[in-house]
Amino acid sequence: MTYSLEIDNLTKTYPGSDFRLDNVSFSIPRGTIMGFVGENGAGKTTTMNAVLNIVKKDGGTIKIFGREMGDKDRDIREQVGVVFDGANFPEMLTPARLAKVMAGTYKQWDQERFLNMTARFNLDTGKKIGRYSRGMKMKLALAVALSHRPKLLILDEATAGLDPIVRDEILSVFLEFIEDEDHSILMSSHITGDLEKIADYITFIHRGQIRLTESKDRLIYEYGIVRCKAEQFRLIDRADMMAYRKRDYQIDVLVNNRAAFERKYGGMVVDRGSIDEIMLLLVKGGD
Repeated sequence: MTYSLEIDNLTKTYPGSDFRLDNVSFSIPRGTIMGFVGENGAGKTTTMNAVLNIVKKDGGTIKIFGREMGDKDRDIREQVGVVFDGANFPEMLTPARLAKVMAGTYKQWDQERFLNMTARFNLDTGKKIGRYSRGMKMKLALAVALSHRPKLLILDEATAGLDPIVRDEILSVFLEFIEDEDHSILMSSHITGDLEKIADYITFIHRGQIRLTESKDRLIYEYGIVRCKAEQFRLIDRADMMAYRKRDYQIDVLVNNRAAFERKYGGMVVDRGSIDEIMLLLVKGGD
């Protein structure tokens, strides 16, 4: 298997802060979408910034298409498209003028593709960016990111705050992007329903540590959540539970093989869990 992005034992600390990226490791196979989830402050944006060389890592390795990217590796940077929450283009520019700036920045800039994307998104390229709505700004950021022909997209909350219709339109573009099996996406989002629609893999990060990387289909169709009483909970072997959380009159237990658990512990109810529910148990539960 070949990978677009390989992160191995990435560490990062900040003076005067308790936060630490603690040996973060995961990889994205080519032709796939990796959903990157965790609570605010878990380390998602710091990880992405380290990938992009915006922040300097303290340790570990980051390889993009098999190579570590330094400040002078423009050819690698050209292959990475970035859309961050709150795209910060100069608001006095029009998209037409912005395109001229980008054409001088990226060797691979494709003006025809940019015009096609802005037309598809119904963006007025003669209108100043400052007059755009949030949704229009995010569409513009995506049009820019795609117009220098990247192979890897890094998206940090790119669909946050958008209405369902706009989100659905943007998700369709992401799926089209990975139809080319050389392309991949790393996408953080608090809207886990979006990830359930399009992601191939999910990585959970909590307090700077990776808790789990798993295929989305396994999470949804094979993992499960046991809803049990205290007396039932005492019967469960700790080796059969990934995490658990006590609630008022019930204990929720996360298991990674629903069918096997049901065979071993007949009579206990095991539900499918959403990505939100699984994340909550991994973050809030004991293990």
